Amino acid sequence: MIKVTADWLQSSEALKDVPINQLDWLIENSNHYILNEGEFLFKPESAITGTHIVIEGKIRLYVLQNNEVRELLIVEPKGITGYLPFSRGKMSISYCEAKVDTQLMTLPIEKTTELIQNYFELTQAFVQIMTTRVRDYTALMQQNEKMMALGKLSAGLAHELNNPAAAVVRGSVSLKNHLKLSPETFKQIIAATITAEEVDYVNERMFYILNKNDTPILNMLQRTDLEDDVSEWMKKHQIENYLEISENFVDYGFRINDLNDFETHLNHPCMSPVFNWINNNLITEKIVTDIEESSRRISELVGSIKTFTHMDQGHDKKFANIHEGILNTVKMLNHKFKKGNIQLKENFDYNLPPVKALIGELNQVWTNLIDNALDAMEANGNGILEIKTVQDNEFVQVSIIDNGPGIPADIQSKIFDPFFTTKEIGKGTGLGLDVVLRIIKQHRGSIKLNSTPDHTEFTICFPING
Repeated sequence: MIKVTADWLQSSEALKDVPINQLDWLIENSNHYILNEGEFLFKPESAITGTHIVIEGKIRLYVLQNNEVRELLIVEPKGITGYLPFSRGKMSISYCEAKVDTQLMTLPIEKTTELIQNYFELTQAFVQIMTTRVRDYTALMQQNEKMMALGKLSAGLAHELNNPAAAVVRGSVSLKNHLKLSPETFKQIIAATITAEEVDYVNERMFYILNKNDTPILNMLQRTDLEDDVSEWMKKHQIENYLEISENFVDYGFRINDLNDFETHLNHPCMSPVFNWINNNLITEKIVTDIEESSRRISELVGSIKTFTHMDQGHDKKFANIHEGILNTVKMLNHKFKKGNIQLKENFDYNLPPVKALIGELNQVWTNLIDNALDAMEANGNGILEIKTVQDNEFVQVSIIDNGPGIPADIQSKIFDPFFTTKEIGKGTGLGLDVVLRIIKQHRGSIKLNSTPDHTEFTICFPING
């Protein structure tokens, strides 16, 4: 073992300005020992025992996230960890393991009062270490929080974008294959003996059907009966491919009266090629409509992302519609609504004037609060999330309400504390509500909690004019 002296301790950056007599006191009142490779100095939820100084060797601090090791810090010779004066922590939040056989010197936590009362420079040095540690750890956890939030949004967007993107691909392939069949249909219609008046009639009726917006919605039984009737009519009139045609015709609102009308205006030999030609156009229209709808959905999601991040604007406060940010946040988290079988209840005051705020930051508030509410209700397998906005004189008030199990009364006073979380490791860092509180304070506002079983309500209030 290395013999620890005051000169040796003074050679460290952290303790270089501490008087010799104070370092001698530290050495005399500390425990000196070896921690063998693979042994733990402490584990999560174990009581903090003192201030640990690595003399020789190496220890590492880490946490487990989703059963994977996330390394926080490597402490090498002359490094200091563990309890530090004025720290509020009493229990460890991480693992501390010796990477090699390590010589340690530990000042028991019971000596803290004597340290603070009698050894100012040593106390000051330890407090400086604590300040640096808190700053570094906070930066790490904030980065972790951002990455977890980004991961949630990315997963949701991937899910939401995948469906319309896959539909576009399917539709494109179907359209390509369908167009390959068009020459045969075209050949049949060209071969048919049809007058100019009949051509005009077919065109007029087909485009009337395509542009019709008042087609009644049928239930399953009504649809089946109508398909059977149309199919029987076409079979009777010797229409080729009548089963497929009858299904598509019903989709577009054809009724038996329409078919009888065609029979009145067309000679019988050309009815089959005409109906097949119309059906070909209907299929093309249907595929193109599906592609258009899917593309529009993708465009809306991309627009929501742009608005949600506010990435095309500066970082100053601007006037904006607060509901737009809230609804875009809901779109970002739509997959969690579906997964948890959660209904959204909008109770918006649409007479609210534009609000002057940091819109991107406020979207972080909505994301954290809505995401927490969805997590709370997930265990029930269903739930209702209500979002309410009202104007209160020169203030705007936003309430986010869920009918989950509620927040226990004994921890309600702690939920805004940095690093406090009820979620398991890997699902939360305890900084989400701390971020919310800081952003609301930045807007000169307040946030209140009212929680009982089946009703948890966060109410945010801040000035309309910033």
